[in-house]
Amino acid sequence: MNPLHRLIVRSLPLVPRSVVRNVASRYVAGETIDDALSTVRSLNAGGCMATLDVLGEDITRLDETEPTVLEYQRALSEIAARRVDSNISVKLTALGLKLDPDHCRREFARIVEAARAHGIFVRIDMEDSSVTEITLQIFFEFLRRYEKVGIVLQAYLRRSAADARRVAEAGGNVRVCKGIYVEPPSIAFQDREEIRGSYMALVESLLSAGRHVGIATHDPELVDRSLALIARRKLDRKVYEFQMLLGVARALRERLVADGHPLRVYVPYGHAWYAYSVRRLKENPAIAGNVLKGLFRPRERAPRP
Repeated sequence: MNPLHRLIVRSLPLVPRSVVRNVASRYVAGETIDDALSTVRSLNAGGCMATLDVLGEDITRLDETEPTVLEYQRALSEIAARRVDSNISVKLTALGLKLDPDHCRREFARIVEAARAHGIFVRIDMEDSSVTEITLQIFFEFLRRYEKVGIVLQAYLRRSAADARRVAEAGGNVRVCKGIYVEPPSIAFQDREEIRGSYMALVESLLSAGRHVGIATHDPELVDRSLALIARRKLDRKVYEFQMLLGVARALRERLVADGHPLRVYVPYGHAWYAYSVRRLKENPAIAGNVLKGLFRPRERAPRP
């Protein structure tokens, strides 16, 4: 990492929130559902699908779940009413998973029922390894109740190959990502090539089992390997899609769309934008220079995707 960027990342808690907001405007759709759906419409016009994520995770009180559930219910209603091409992604720790799994199940059920009413797909996001197994258990439970529930598997976790077999047997729709949480070597691969190898093994095994796969990566090497796999197996474009974060790897995204590949963009929004933005900046030190620019151009707004 560039030494200056490393210093900026370490200094993020001292950076004015206005500067972080300025930089984050590229990666977060805004605070309201109207902001989010405006971004979705723009993405749809550019040939991309979307998935909405109401920001927030790891709550500390169970009464914090109610606003999240209500916002998801509203988002589902607005997706249907405005006829945009979007589904939703949900982090179970935002529904109290670490505090009370049964409470989390009840709250998630409210979201799933709202999604069922509109026929909209729901993805359960995967979080740190302490909740991997319970997240999978809840996924399996709800998949039996509503077929349009999907899950995420993280390629850097050593357990994911076995989990992929379980999900494939259950008929799950899977997003495959590298994984972002800091995990020890006993739990997660640390070497970049090992993670890439695990990633492609997961994608290939799930496609071989007839599962729909979301190829979620900005890594050009993994995109190229996935394209080669798709071409080699002559896969129908209904069985896979590429997935990317809002504001990241736009040129790569546009190339895939231009070549006719289905692509979905993860669109986060909500009042918890600051914590999400800081995490993304720490994960992507190459964009830390934008924070420095923001210190001198605090009113500049990054372009919308």
